[in-house]
Amino acid sequence: MKLLFIALLCGLLIWAGCSPSPGPSAADREVISTDQAPAAIGPYSQAIRVGNTLYLAGQIALNPRTGQLVEGGIEAQTRQVLHNLQAVLQAAGFSLAEVTQVQIFLADLNDYGAMNRVYGEFFPENPPARAVVQVSRIPRDALIEVMMVAVK
Repeated sequence: MKLLFIALLCGLLIWAGCSPSPGPSAADREVISTDQAPAAIGPYSQAIRVGNTLYLAGQIALNPRTGQLVEGGIEAQTRQVLHNLQAVLQAAGFSLAEVTQVQIFLADLNDYGAMNRVYGEFFPENPPARAVVQVSRIPRDALIEVMMVAVK
């Protein structure tokens, strides 16, 4: 009986040692904010870091100094959006090289080629996974909105 108890106790200790450690929790989340990117235009954060993952909110082509939508068409708006997201990444200690997923929303899918040319300037090698969809409308009647996830 004593031997059975010791064997059971050893088994429990081994099982407890092999169970996976819990990952980051919501309590570990950190709000990331920078004045180098436009302030949120609603009740959301520019980004949230949980552990080694950074979740960036969608950005539209607002000038961070004026809060106004940039003019110049899809190329100018794509460039501004990616600069805005780059500023948020840098505020969290991340870079474009650590971006793993991108979601792009276009007001007009006919802008895909022009957007893609500018996007390629920011991700010339090993680009992240990406989805591009056309949506019926983007806040402030922007032509593009982009969200990202980055991992250290």
